[in-house]
Amino acid sequence: MTAQRRTLVLNGPNLNMLGAREPEIYGRTTLAQIEAECRAAATRLGLVLDFRQSNSEGELVAWIQQARESADGIIINAAALTHTSVAILDALKLVTGPVIELHISNPLNREPFRRRSFVTPAATGLICGFGAHGYVLALEAMAHLLAERAKG
Repeated sequence: MTAQRRTLVLNGPNLNMLGAREPEIYGRTTLAQIEAECRAAATRLGLVLDFRQSNSEGELVAWIQQARESADGIIINAAALTHTSVAILDALKLVTGPVIELHISNPLNREPFRRRSFVTPAATGLICGFGAHGYVLALEAMAHLLAERAKG
């Protein structure tokens, strides 16, 4: 029997507005649709998925801290907090499992202030620019990382 591989997917501020918010950048897929696609992918990949969104930096930090005991890996789209939150960086540095930084758009092709990430120094890897499909790519990467880790 294979051990459960628990993955926390965190979504930051304004991602609850996907589908309506700047569709020319973020597309028309809603966060609920992304979550449904993630749940299907997680089942296929043998992952147990915990999918959350908050507009509150403090709540995201608390969830990251809790994940130290409840998740094997974290996928995080910190949204605008990517570029401003030392608190999220500090919380992610406490995580012992893989951390995948995720962005729907490619921040390097956007405004200069979006090119700095406070998440990257704590991330195992980065997926960006693939639209909503990036979430499935991140889950596939997480499944691979957790399987490799289980091999020792």
